[in-house]
Amino acid sequence: MTPRPEMEAALEAVLFASADPVPRARLLEMFEAEERGEASAALDVVLARYAPDESRGVMAEEVAGGVRLISRPEVQGWLRRFFEVTGSSRLSMAALETLAIVAYRQPVTGPEIQELRGVHPAGVLKTLLERHLVRIAGRKEVVGKPFLYCTTREFLVQFGLKNLRELPPLEELEEALGLETAADGDFAARDALLGAGDDREETILRDAAELDERDDRDERDERDGFDALDEPDEPEERGEAEASEAG
Repeated sequence: MTPRPEMEAALEAVLFASADPVPRARLLEMFEAEERGEASAALDVVLARYAPDESRGVMAEEVAGGVRLISRPEVQGWLRRFFEVTGSSRLSMAALETLAIVAYRQPVTGPEIQELRGVHPAGVLKTLLERHLVRIAGRKEVVGKPFLYCTTREFLVQFGLKNLRELPPLEELEEALGLETAADGDFAARDALLGAGDDREETILRDAAELDERDDRDERDERDGFDALDEPDEPEERGEAEASEAG
């Protein structure tokens, strides 16, 4: 049996060394089956140790289905000063605006984003794809079949969200990201495209579930297609081929 202090130390070290949130189940897999109950209690102790505290610069956070250690938001100004963050590492205003549209309207197409912002989004979407903040989730069944874009798990991690239910109201996001407010007339057009009158959470969750189901179905169809290619020819087809070779 692994001693309790050693369990806590191991869990703390893994969280410290991991760049991404680590699911609880994966953390407990480090230990033998009969130890996992005790390991779960040890993990709770570690998380409590790193609960938000104004006297500490690091805290534990549960986000995107996992646990991670992060710096407290209140000390970000000191981190920027230390690392001398440059503008090149930040998203542009256009990218932030586009990301907000994808987050609140997903799944959304490039033409729909262009209709809202008034400019072609290809370059901005390329940046967001490279940053792994959005992903291509399929094609919309309309003329031209444009790509559908959704946010990713990395988006949840970067913005400290457990899931899409935690998306703040659009006005709060605009203020947090420093987006420029629109004129009153622009808000009406924007809200129509973002579906402000709908139940935002239900719409997002329903669309996300449909996309996940579609992705699973496509993977099954693709797998079945490969299996079919591996199957031997039907007897009639083999007979015709042998007759053709004999001729």
